[in-house]
Amino acid sequence: MGKVTGFMEYERIEEGYKPVAERVKHYKEFVIGLTDAQAKVQGARCMDCGTPFCNNGCPVNNVIPDFNDLVYQGDWQNALTVLHSTNNFPEFTGRICPAPCEAACVVNFNGDAVGIKSIEHAIIDKGWAEGWVQPQPAAHHTGKSVAVVGAGPAGLAAAQQLARAGHAVTVFEKNDRVGGLLRYGIPDFKMEKTHIDRRVKQMEAEGVVFRTGVMVGELPKDGPASKVTNWAKDSISPEQLKKEFDAVLLTGGSEQSRDLPVPGRELDGIHFAMEFLPQQNKVNAGDKLKGQLRADGKHVIVIGGGDTGSDCVGTSNRHGAASVTQFEVMPQPPEKENKPLVWPYWPMKLRTSSSHDEGCVREFAISTKAFIPGTGKDAGKVKGLTTVHVEFKDGKLVEIPGTEKEYKADLVLLAMGFTNPVATVLEAFGVDKDARGNAKAHTEFDGGYATNVPKVFAAGDIRRGQSLVVWAIREGRQAARAVDEFLMGFTDLPR
Repeated sequence: MGKVTGFMEYERIEEGYKPVAERVKHYKEFVIGLTDAQAKVQGARCMDCGTPFCNNGCPVNNVIPDFNDLVYQGDWQNALTVLHSTNNFPEFTGRICPAPCEAACVVNFNGDAVGIKSIEHAIIDKGWAEGWVQPQPAAHHTGKSVAVVGAGPAGLAAAQQLARAGHAVTVFEKNDRVGGLLRYGIPDFKMEKTHIDRRVKQMEAEGVVFRTGVMVGELPKDGPASKVTNWAKDSISPEQLKKEFDAVLLTGGSEQSRDLPVPGRELDGIHFAMEFLPQQNKVNAGDKLKGQLRADGKHVIVIGGGDTGSDCVGTSNRHGAASVTQFEVMPQPPEKENKPLVWPYWPMKLRTSSSHDEGCVREFAISTKAFIPGTGKDAGKVKGLTTVHVEFKDGKLVEIPGTEKEYKADLVLLAMGFTNPVATVLEAFGVDKDARGNAKAHTEFDGGYATNVPKVFAAGDIRRGQSLVVWAIREGRQAARAVDEFLMGFTDLPR
């Protein structure tokens, strides 16, 4: 634990942000992390509770009280060892995880949670700065080979675990760079891509081979699925993978965006968020794009109130949008949760992101009925949309008469979540799908993550559906253990 009375003596310290006027001019990270002294105070607030709910609140089961105490004691290097024992990439989660661990913190029940995420952020950044994060190549090689399809957080976590177990691991990624949605979904101002790049170098030193721009199977040539990012220049068949490798692990994302099939959907200027966000990340990386989707001087409507929508808000503001409005079909949640009712579970409450603070009008309980076309030279382009407010009645969302309204819009971004992985990948392997279109595979101790196809496994969003980066890391680690046991008959990898 930290200091015995620390949770009573010290207040929670939040990480800071650089001023809005400064940060909207660039795409760099702007979070001001804790100093060593501030992190020590946060560690001191950990109260050595009888049952540390934070461990189970965290999907990777981080040993949170232990690294909190080590930071309080000033033993940063061992704190990093504890952190890495459960999480391959704390620099990812320390930046973009919503921190369900903090919702489960016992101090949070009648006070403010320990700043667990900020401590994690401080530990890993100090670890990189001090040179403590080094490659850990396997001492012995098994002679077994594994193909990992998808280089997002699930695939990266699995590949690193399997390589450290001594297997020859090759990661296949359809896009031109490694990272999945970390690379082409999360804006750089939330997580700069240098964090991915240095992990890739570490993993290459551990023996992992990355083959980017290689598509496994084929994407549909039309329809919504064709909008999924795909910069592949080469392809490889599932049959070839199964022939060349002793095991195949599918870790692709749940990339099929949820559409909004209302009148006017075909108009120019209406795009999925995942058409808009990846392009800016490629430009930030130095790529030259023709016809980049831009929000400069436009009235932008973002449909969808989650993190992806928030990312569209922040990017639009950096483009110089004339206005940004975000729609959410659900009612506005309360500003504070009812802790006695929901603790230690993730609460439903109003969450305001740093992007919202940069300029955004938020509308709740609102539904889009139709898109309005322009006239004259703007014919065929979206120029607005018609909305109506909704409410729950008998368990269903119904329209409220007399609340129709028109909004001006030059650019509409659909950020309503994702429905399932691109079906053609699973179909190419012959993998059974569940009712939601995800790869069908359970997570039990015996036979976990195995699909119906011999020696083919699935983990991450392709199996569980749209979820958090931290859940992807958990599934990648657990799937690596399952694959290792399948190949060797036993495993020393942690579950």
